[in-house]
Amino acid sequence: MEAFGAAVNVLSVIDLSAKVGLLCLEYAKEVKNAQTEIARLHREAVDLERALSDMQPLLEGAHKEKLKSSQRLNGALKDSVIQLQMLEKRLHASTSRKAMSRIGLRALKWPFESKEVDLFIGNLRKNTEIIILSLQVDQTALLLEINSGLPSLDQKWVLSRLQIAAGASFDSQAEEHNPTCLPNTRVDLLNQISEWVRDPSSQKLFWLNGMAGTGKSTVARTLAHSFAQSGHLGASFFFKRGEFDRDGLSKFVSTICAQLVENRPALALHTKATIDSDPHIFDKTTREQFSKLIAQASSSTTEVPQNSNPIVIIIDAIDECVRQEDVELVIHLFSHLKTSRLKVLLTSRPELHIRTSFNLVQGTYDSFTLHEIPRLTIGHDISTFLSHELAKIRIDYNVGVSKDRQLPPGWPGELKVQTLTEMAVPLFIFAATVCRFLADRRLGSPNDELEEVLQYQAENWTSQLDATYLPILNKVLFGLGTKQKEKVITRFRETIGSIIILRSPLPRCALSRMLELSQDGLDGQLDMLHSVLDVPRDDSPVRIFHASFRDFLIDPEKRGSWFWIDTKQAHRYIALRCLDLMETNLRKDICNINRPGTSRFSIQQQVVDLEGSTNLAQLLQDAMRLILANLPIIDSHPLQLYSSVLAFAPKNSIIRQLFQHHMLQLFSLVPETQDDWDGCLQVLEGHDNWVTTVRLWLVDSGQCLWELRGHERPIVSVTFSQDSKLLASVSQDGDIHLWSVDSGECIKELNRHDDSVTSVAFSFDSNLIACTRQDQTVMLWETGDEGPSQVYQGHEGWVTNVILSPQSGLAASCSDNIVHIWQIANGQLLWDLREHTDVVTLISFSRDSTLLATSSYDKTVRVWRVDNGDCVQIFRHEATVKALTFFPSSKLLATAIYSEIQIWDIANGECIQELNGHLHWITHLTFSPDSKLMASASEDETVRLWQVYDGEEIRNSNSSDGLMLPWTVSSNRALMASVSNDAVQLWRTNDGECTQNLKGHNDSILSVAFSPDTRLIASSSYDGTVRLWNVNTGECTQTLEGHVRFATSMAFSTDSKRLATSSWEEFIRLWDIDNGIYLSGCGR
Repeated sequence: MEAFGAAVNVLSVIDLSAKVGLLCLEYAKEVKNAQTEIARLHREAVDLERALSDMQPLLEGAHKEKLKSSQRLNGALKDSVIQLQMLEKRLHASTSRKAMSRIGLRALKWPFESKEVDLFIGNLRKNTEIIILSLQVDQTALLLEINSGLPSLDQKWVLSRLQIAAGASFDSQAEEHNPTCLPNTRVDLLNQISEWVRDPSSQKLFWLNGMAGTGKSTVARTLAHSFAQSGHLGASFFFKRGEFDRDGLSKFVSTICAQLVENRPALALHTKATIDSDPHIFDKTTREQFSKLIAQASSSTTEVPQNSNPIVIIIDAIDECVRQEDVELVIHLFSHLKTSRLKVLLTSRPELHIRTSFNLVQGTYDSFTLHEIPRLTIGHDISTFLSHELAKIRIDYNVGVSKDRQLPPGWPGELKVQTLTEMAVPLFIFAATVCRFLADRRLGSPNDELEEVLQYQAENWTSQLDATYLPILNKVLFGLGTKQKEKVITRFRETIGSIIILRSPLPRCALSRMLELSQDGLDGQLDMLHSVLDVPRDDSPVRIFHASFRDFLIDPEKRGSWFWIDTKQAHRYIALRCLDLMETNLRKDICNINRPGTSRFSIQQQVVDLEGSTNLAQLLQDAMRLILANLPIIDSHPLQLYSSVLAFAPKNSIIRQLFQHHMLQLFSLVPETQDDWDGCLQVLEGHDNWVTTVRLWLVDSGQCLWELRGHERPIVSVTFSQDSKLLASVSQDGDIHLWSVDSGECIKELNRHDDSVTSVAFSFDSNLIACTRQDQTVMLWETGDEGPSQVYQGHEGWVTNVILSPQSGLAASCSDNIVHIWQIANGQLLWDLREHTDVVTLISFSRDSTLLATSSYDKTVRVWRVDNGDCVQIFRHEATVKALTFFPSSKLLATAIYSEIQIWDIANGECIQELNGHLHWITHLTFSPDSKLMASASEDETVRLWQVYDGEEIRNSNSSDGLMLPWTVSSNRALMASVSNDAVQLWRTNDGECTQNLKGHNDSILSVAFSPDTRLIASSSYDGTVRLWNVNTGECTQTLEGHVRFATSMAFSTDSKRLATSSWEEFIRLWDIDNGIYLSGCGR
């Protein structure tokens, strides 16, 4: 009604303005003493008439509803009508008197004084300005509306920078032919999820789960289409195993971000600012990308009203993401979103690691399980789908055949549709696969194929996947003899096995070349499988329709059946085919660049899982060492592989020996390199200046997994919890952060101190964390609490160290020369140990928590009973002990001074063994989790492993110096040799199997050494002999005798033809390996 009133008043004002204008013109002709006022009033009336004449067609036109300001002008228009009516009345009255002058009355007179004219003009001008301003407001709004529908410069720039995972969005070409729900199916479920989106009080995350084939992706696709039409959809990401960018998180965040920016242009400004401030954001961790590009952007953008419709993100089939830790991360990130604008629908199978991840975020999500929908409801939906698809199959088939072959109207009948429905429930994939099978004209009449499918219902198969896929696969073997079947199955496993394990799917032309098949031969193998494989006629990749087909083929329970595929064999086959292709086609400088220093152009590296021979595994291991050691230079200048990378590889590197003829003659002097790879796997770089962040690295790849930010001052200490799930970091200002190793999230900031923290320790169950401070206190937290559960204040000086006992609920801490043992539960001091005469440096509990060992600058190690505080043993040393540890049995104690390890019997105080081998100060001692090995770390930059025996066994050893039982690894890393008294055991490193047990010495063995070519191993013994053994056969090939006492160390020549041995009498002998002849010697 408001719009109608405005239109009526406009017409009135236009009519009155015209009348007033005409009257003014009449007065201008007759009245000479008011020309200025008349002209002014006329101009104002004309301006008002013109303004409203322009507005009238707009107010009555097709876009009148968009002129919101102009539709609200009734006040100004009514006032204009009143003003114009008053003017028209006064002016008309005077013109009437002019007519009377013709009969002798007074002539025409201007009826207004100057002040009255000013008042009328002011009112009319005010109304005219209001009308014009309203039109300008509407014009601006329309322009903004138009511009909002066009990409801004910021939006275009952002979209050009974001990397997109091809095929991941619901409306991509890859998803084009995938189905959505038919009308009147999944009605309740779709309504429930739509209501979840609209409900502001619902959780931000919704987990739609169901077993394979229950229609999760179809529901997700349907919702994506629906939300896109209603304007709710922000982004979608459909994971798919085997699609290079869709089975991981490499482009996950950037793809989601790009769609959000495209659908919500207001987000572009924040996203552009993020990229400007951090140009390398796309190389950062998924967590950091998510935080800056999604979480912060969606919560900080003010251009989108806070009360606007929620933005929905749909993530489908996250179970097809390859890495489980990536799945856990996605669930964690979305469950912790703080913004009220985003809602996330996530679909997956209910696999264990996914259920576990959701259990960790209980209370942050809603969920629905598809296979728990009542069977009656699922049956209705599947029956609707089958009726629809079977009708299409009947029509399509009848079009192409003669009338006598056509299927009858109503085929296949309600009874058979009901039977198929019962076979399918609850698996929609069964119904979809059967319909594709029946529609495939290559397989014969739909009616014949349907009868074959129905036979599986009569046979009562226990697996629905059997009933889904066996009718199709059995066609491949139909009518063949046993030998022919074996031949066909071999080809099937090679071809289909390759398709289902490929990291990225390949088109038919590439598949035929890789599998060494003709195009026609490959097409012939795929012809019978179009019901389960998407086989395009163009260059698009061949894909499986549904992941359940892969599950069916590789199911371990089907091992031995015709169609079972062994994934290890499939990987091996495809790896060998790739190697054949590379051997045939690869050549040096394949792009003809001719310059080894050229920066990289575009290189994709794909990793193929390979279960191969030991030699090939050794080659790959050496290649991995080469890559890790030179990753930065290879990444930026890959052609350096042919020159400097090989030149700096160790001499015994398999890769160097194989390809050293490719090294370019660019150097006047080839660098001298070490013989073998050392213990440094990789140098991890990333920190600069003062370290205020913590970085977690993947050891095998050198990838920075997390960059943990939060500290303001340099970090002085980090420590892992015993279960490796938590990490504690301490900065100079005493700020302690507790981080989740799995997610990289700071889960607690335990305290902000005024004094520096000197040490941090976890309890063995990882539930407690303790820290020592310069203010003479020890603080103790439960990792789940906000504040400290205990503050221990019994020390008189700086507290330098604290440890928590494995058992008994005790803690020990030290300051100056004093050690305190106290109860964790109540902070009660049990024992004040003051027998050291200098500062205590180390403290250690025994594994059974009955003993405590302490070392001090007074050069003693003292062992205390925890139950009564008595010092039960004192071990005196020549210098301060830098490392100590109890043996697992708590009967022995290992201490380290200089480069020597001493083993002490706690009961009698005797030093029963001395272990030598390090060249510099030993700094750490620890036992392996299984207690079989002791590791020692030294300032000589080595870590040594010692095979140790506990308790009585070590004292009864025949070796007078023999706790350090030698071991060594072959140069190709394929074998490890260890010593047990007078025998040498050889172990395969890839599977840990003992391959040889070499016996022949008459006394304990001192040392062992592999020849560089790994054919032989030498062993020296207290029996005075050196023996050479054939690694493959275990045969002793030579026994070398000649040293006065015994050989203590040995070394092979690089060509493996000579052996040098040295003895305690400081004499070195050189031997010919082939015949065992002594060649020469030197020494005293």
